Amino acid sequence: MRKDSFLKPDKFTLASILSACASLEKLELGKQIHALIVRAGLDTSEVVVNALISMYAKSGGLEIAEKVLEQCGTSDLNLIAFTALLDGYIKVGDVNPARQIFDSLRDCDVVAWTAMIVGYMQNGLNNDALELFRSMIAEGPRPNNYTLAAMLSVSSSLASLDYGKQIHATAIRTGQVSSVSVGNALITMYSKAGSISGAKQVFNLIDWNRDTVSWSSMILALAQHGLGEESIELFEKMLSLGIRPDHITYVGVLSACTHVGLVEQGRSYYNLMRSVHKIEPTHSHYACMVDLLGRAGLLQEAYDVIQNMPIEPDIIAWGSLLSACKLHKNVDLAKVAAEKLLLIEPDNSGAYSALANLYSACGRWADAAEVRKLMKNRKVKKGQGFSWIEYQNKVHVFGVDDWVHPQRDGIYKTMEKIWEEIKNIGFVPDTESVLHDVAEELKEKMLMHHSEKLAIAFGLINTPDNSTVRIMKNLRVCNDCHTAIKFISKLVGREIILRDTTRFHHFKNGTCSCRDYWWLTDEDLKINLMFKCTKMVVCRE
Repeated sequence: MRKDSFLKPDKFTLASILSACASLEKLELGKQIHALIVRAGLDTSEVVVNALISMYAKSGGLEIAEKVLEQCGTSDLNLIAFTALLDGYIKVGDVNPARQIFDSLRDCDVVAWTAMIVGYMQNGLNNDALELFRSMIAEGPRPNNYTLAAMLSVSSSLASLDYGKQIHATAIRTGQVSSVSVGNALITMYSKAGSISGAKQVFNLIDWNRDTVSWSSMILALAQHGLGEESIELFEKMLSLGIRPDHITYVGVLSACTHVGLVEQGRSYYNLMRSVHKIEPTHSHYACMVDLLGRAGLLQEAYDVIQNMPIEPDIIAWGSLLSACKLHKNVDLAKVAAEKLLLIEPDNSGAYSALANLYSACGRWADAAEVRKLMKNRKVKKGQGFSWIEYQNKVHVFGVDDWVHPQRDGIYKTMEKIWEEIKNIGFVPDTESVLHDVAEELKEKMLMHHSEKLAIAFGLINTPDNSTVRIMKNLRVCNDCHTAIKFISKLVGREIILRDTTRFHHFKNGTCSCRDYWWLTDEDLKINLMFKCTKMVVCRE
């Protein structure tokens, strides 16, 4: 076309070639076409300007896209250009300019609203996503299944059952609840918010519209809630129906085997994944196998898995091995795992703590002191432990031995009363886990004031007698708290659900869904669960 002097590309031709550059992320070619448009005085109508903005935003030329936008204004910006700009801002972690553009757009449709909500969600700005969604319900277009799926992901991140139920209700009212994307997001939301019964109910309701994601989400949810046998049974049903599992499905079923200690079955599924379904293991699969073998005391085999990995082992694999060594008191291998972990992440406080605690448990006090000294010299700080509970649209956050909460007097009195009562029915505080040289009475007091116990006391004071108490924690629950909560659930006759960094614990009538097969993983070696909320009453640690 360019060789024929009688033909000039019109706006549709220019928009098409710029769109092709955007799809292929050909920034330099896009710049050449832009230069041609300027030199030859070609059509620069609305469609061409939007195509230029999209091309630059998608191809890594965000600053040039902004300059084009400044020259032409936002009044004629179309949805494709806006979403391209938004995606560009998301990649650099700055959604404020995108929000300014969004606010300046005329008659935003549902796609623009959803794009802005997803932008907030992907940058961890869950409160902003919630506020924008509320505005959308009040004054914007009717949300579609993509909007609702995004908002359910926000609720999952917040682990907020109340918010999730509100969005579920919106999905029912708007007729979007039958969408497979909404159904899958509902399964995840209910699971992460601690309601495995809600997740099961949704899964059963979408039986005619399930995809691989649906099955994988439910299998993983059951595993995380300690229902390993149900998770495995569902996986077997999936196979019998001819539905092909993906790598996420296998993470779920291997986690299920890990949580209930089914070593041979875990090995069998791992081999099935590789030989039959031709899925190459990822870091997650290797970490599951290390965890499975390590929990069972097969430390050398777990170490061999890491040694034979074709990819570089990550902190989760080494952390799982270190935790297994801590459980089975294998100091030599623990030292190897800790050193490897610290090479990857020098500031990982969990590696220092696990090794020091292992030395202490083996009576090697000088070595434990040396590790803690090294940690101090390197200025590595242990992350603070927090527990929180949602009540009346507020999230109440507690730290260890905390006196900041407005109801602190009632909380402490309640906990003291419960402490004496559960001791009377057989609870024995695990004072040996307090690695401080203090009197037994003081050790008990320190244990009594752990953050999850304070959160439970608050929940028992403020929630109805027959309701479930749901607690979230950013670290792993300790042995003393796990045992104490079993006794508390028996004492008060209520179910207590605790989510820590690795799984959900359902305490009821003096037992836990994990069957006490939980205590391997060191608290700081796993990724902490993040929490944000619209309103908080914060108690510091």
